[in-house]
Amino acid sequence: MIEEKKLNMSSGGLRKWVQEKWVDIGAPKKNGKYQPCGRSKGSKRKYPKCVPLAKATRMTSSQKASAVKRKRAAGNTGPKPTNVATFTKRSKAAEGGYMGSFIKLDVDGKTYSNPSYKKYYKGMI
Repeated sequence: MIEEKKLNMSSGGLRKWVQEKWVDIGAPKKNGKYQPCGRSKGSKRKYPKCVPLAKATRMTSSQKASAVKRKRAAGNTGPKPTNVATFTKRSKAAEGGYMGSFIKLDVDGKTYSNPSYKKYYKGMI
């Protein structure tokens, strides 16, 4: 009986996920609404990118276009649909990190291979 209560409480996440309204962000209607997710068997519609409606309304138009483009580029090679991440991972350059090669600097007779020194010694390179 105790396990039954735990099961009911913990399964709310999956139940909620299944009951969400899933829409195709790759096929918006003219009035701003979305078509329901999926296609019929003989449909000529392009490959759908499905997300929950709540997520679709929070996404920018460029995020939607990027997600749809990556989904359609991946294609469908088998009987199961190809999963593609809705949001891309940010590169280190986008987060303010350093993407170039490591440059060894000789400053005051010491050699530094840390790229963070490059911004302090720009005039010496």
